[in-house]
Amino acid sequence: NMNFLPGIWWSLPLVLVWATPPVNSSWWYMGAVGSSRVMCDNVPGLVSRQRQLCRRHPEAMLSIGRGVAAWTAECQHQFRRHRWDCNALERGQRLLGRVLLRSSRESAFVHAISSAGVVFAITRACSQGELKSCSCDPKKKGSAKDSKGHFDWGGCSDNIDYGIKFARAFVDAKERKGKDARALMNLHNNRAGRKAVKRFLKQECKCHGVSGSCTLRTCWLAMADFRKTGDYLWKKYNGAIQVVMNQDGTGFTVANKKFKKPTKNDLVYFESSPDYCIRDRDVGSLGTAGRVCNQSSRGMDSCEVMCCGRGYDTSRVSRMTKCECKFHWCCAVRCQDCLEVVDIHTCKAPKSAGWISRT
Repeated sequence: NMNFLPGIWWSLPLVLVWATPPVNSSWWYMGAVGSSRVMCDNVPGLVSRQRQLCRRHPEAMLSIGRGVAAWTAECQHQFRRHRWDCNALERGQRLLGRVLLRSSRESAFVHAISSAGVVFAITRACSQGELKSCSCDPKKKGSAKDSKGHFDWGGCSDNIDYGIKFARAFVDAKERKGKDARALMNLHNNRAGRKAVKRFLKQECKCHGVSGSCTLRTCWLAMADFRKTGDYLWKKYNGAIQVVMNQDGTGFTVANKKFKKPTKNDLVYFESSPDYCIRDRDVGSLGTAGRVCNQSSRGMDSCEVMCCGRGYDTSRVSRMTKCECKFHWCCAVRCQDCLEVVDIHTCKAPKSAGWISRT
């Protein structure tokens, strides 16, 4: 009986993806903590190391669920104008799993952003006192100095080192047994994702003194909004480096000698991406039939590129919008409801619109 589990889990090569109940569900928390061994033993797809962590830190599983929600939304945001839009939820997680079975740039991004999502969620849970195994950063104590002078560590600095340590142990456990090329690629991109979160750790301060004179400052370190990490990894996706395995199988080198050697911050991939134009189960592609395209764009969201040269349909729709907004002293903005007629362009389906499967 799996009904007590926190939603439905799908096993992916990287990290478990689930549909979680509301995060404030006391029912879930009590069930997880009270039956952690039963829960963890019944979750499909966990390797032994992940089951151990699950039993030891059952409350962390809810945080991982939040991390999954965060990275999924961020992935969909970053790919919203592309043929592959990271929106596997429409057809079930098996399609996203198919994407991850390839060693493509999309797989590299998903591994990085999902690893980052776990770091972000676990770190945030530490600061909010939701995990027994961690709290605020214990190293941020006493006095320190920066370009503005001396300050005292105070408040609650985000314990990013714990978040990275936990994410590395849990997420990387899937790849530790594998010594093949894909495992090395996944471990590299997982690490790049974790490092990206720490990159945007920022110092925040509060002034103390007469009329906020800042004679004394209390400072702490806080993570930036997850969008910063997403934007950064999106740039890394666009600059991802194709690699090949070394002859001794211990690492990889660039496939094209004209490109620079990848750093620990870069994303790497082995296989070229499919075009994602048509439905293809084997590559996890939903195709672009029915996708909204931008007639005036010359980018990836243009009707020519998005529709893969198949053309598009145009429909005229009416929608309500806010208009003639005026500011009223003090302090409100009042708008009228206006009916707007717009043209919506959607990609035509190929002549054979069914699923393609090579198996």
